[in-house]
Amino acid sequence: MQSLAIINQTAPFGNNNYRESLDMLLANASYDRPVALFFQGDGVYQLLSNTNASLTGNKDLTKTYGLLALYDIEEVFVCRDSLQLRNIDAASLSIDVISLDSTQWFEKLASYDQSMSF
Repeated sequence: MQSLAIINQTAPFGNNNYRESLDMLLANASYDRPVALFFQGDGVYQLLSNTNASLTGNKDLTKTYGLLALYDIEEVFVCRDSLQLRNIDAASLSIDVISLDSTQWFEKLASYDQSMSF
């Protein structure tokens, strides 16, 4: 079975990309497909623990990403350079992630057979 990388590149509250990416991730994981979740660019804002989703009528991402453990999804990566460009400290993220510099991030992403960007 081919492995799949889901890449989140957009901020969480201007569209439904985060929901679509999570649905795609969980659906594939439920069939025991090797999957991983990647965050880069404005997608790193999805990982912040101090966001108030109710102000925009969305679900709390902290609770939503809590589902990852239920599906045995352990491969969650964030681009360290994206965090630094946005002055985000890794300690302020709502879930455990593996922080990679740009080179490592692209190398890891290249190790997956397929990728989908949201």
